[in-house]
Amino acid sequence: MILVMEMALPAEYFNALAWIWIAIGVLVFPLTLLFTAPFGRHFSSRFGPTIGNRLGWIIMESPAIWWFTIVFVSGVSSQNYLPWILWAMWMVHYLNRGLIFPMRTRTTGKRIPWLIVGFALGFQLVNGYLNGTAIGEFGTQYTVDCLMHSNFWIGLAVFLLGWLINLHSDEILLKLRKPDETGYLIPKGGFYAWVSCPNFLGEMILWSGWAILCWNLAALSFAIWTIANLVPRALAHHRWYRQHFVDYPANRKAVFPGLL
Repeated sequence: MILVMEMALPAEYFNALAWIWIAIGVLVFPLTLLFTAPFGRHFSSRFGPTIGNRLGWIIMESPAIWWFTIVFVSGVSSQNYLPWILWAMWMVHYLNRGLIFPMRTRTTGKRIPWLIVGFALGFQLVNGYLNGTAIGEFGTQYTVDCLMHSNFWIGLAVFLLGWLINLHSDEILLKLRKPDETGYLIPKGGFYAWVSCPNFLGEMILWSGWAILCWNLAALSFAIWTIANLVPRALAHHRWYRQHFVDYPANRKAVFPGLL
């Protein structure tokens, strides 16, 4: 804990780091439009050594659980109760995303490049540090007075809406194939009636709500990074569906109903 406390930057340097991280996220967006990460349905063996999909997923997502918590509890603001509500919201999503979801997926035999795992792991370490520090160390504003501010309740409502969309959409995907089936099928039901990737839509809504709720640069950076990563991936998924299924619903958009 002492080590983590020594790693906490002064507020002005911390904000500068958050702005740099936001700028990198903005620059990443056009790159992800041009380059589709080679995992899942877009897997390619041309990107070096690989690891099993399930284990790779847990490795690259788990820092959002343990690292975020270490950074959070090491901060002085974690002595207040409201930051713990924010911690619990983060954990509800990532305990499912980082542990429960990968254990439930039918991913036997599928691989993911270590290169992708490494990039994702690096992202989670930086993102977990920024958000854990913003709440646990510099979150002195998260007191009972926050309950009187509209951004708290609007952000909470948006977060919960995105979380429910993401959770329900993932559940449809998990139940899409029968136990003896392999390959990909066209998902149906819920927001899949309008878009190809409502799980991505839900996650973008979720972290946008987080940014409104927390109202700090770290949370804003996470929302920007989420959009920069998931919009291009949704477009790639959408193209893939159209290429592989001649009967794919023509009225579906990629990620934003009626728009994109």
